[in-house]
Amino acid sequence: MKKLLSSTAFLIVNKELAKKIGLKETVLLADLISKEEYFINNGMRDGWFFNTEHNIEQDTTLTPYQQRNALKTLKKHQIIQTKRMGIPAKKYFKINEEQVVKFLNNKTISNSPTFNNNKEIIINNKLSIKEKFENLVMFFDYPKEMKQDFIDYWTEKSSDRPNAKMRYEKQATFDVKLRLVRWEKNSKKWNNKSNKSKLEEQISEWEKAKKYIEKI
Repeated sequence: MKKLLSSTAFLIVNKELAKKIGLKETVLLADLISKEEYFINNGMRDGWFFNTEHNIEQDTTLTPYQQRNALKTLKKHQIIQTKRMGIPAKKYFKINEEQVVKFLNNKTISNSPTFNNNKEIIINNKLSIKEKFENLVMFFDYPKEMKQDFIDYWTEKSSDRPNAKMRYEKQATFDVKLRLVRWEKNSKKWNNKSNKSKLEEQISEWEKAKKYIEKI
């Protein structure tokens, strides 16, 4: 859910979601998703992260009263879980991404991708396994080309046999959200290496041309 509804300094409010659960609720969710992204990038692995009413008000202009009402709705729809932990106690949040997918796709639970406690994808409805994987990946807010590369890699089969498993099915656990975070980071590294290699080639060609000119 890393860039699902938010991006750096902006809160991107999904209009379809706002129609279904409310504008304030959607703004609060977008802000929480941006906080979740921060904690994922800093090592969060269990899905729980903390935030304060003061921080939320500063980022969204929602008052504590508005936040509490919006949070009630989000919890009612099972989109958000909360609990208090630590000393002094802080409020922690967890986002249920499958419920967000359900609302945005306007489908019943039986037609939505679901997860077990290990974050493994469970597919048991009409769409093929590959189609459901593609739908889930395309839902996240990343460059389309990057998402397609991600899909092509993880849905590759080891053989042409009808029952051959795709690469992601062979993983003990597969959290799409965290895998996409790592994929994006690796993509940036690969692009930097590629750009560096191209620059080195250009410099090499320039040096060859210079030496040739000097001989003339």
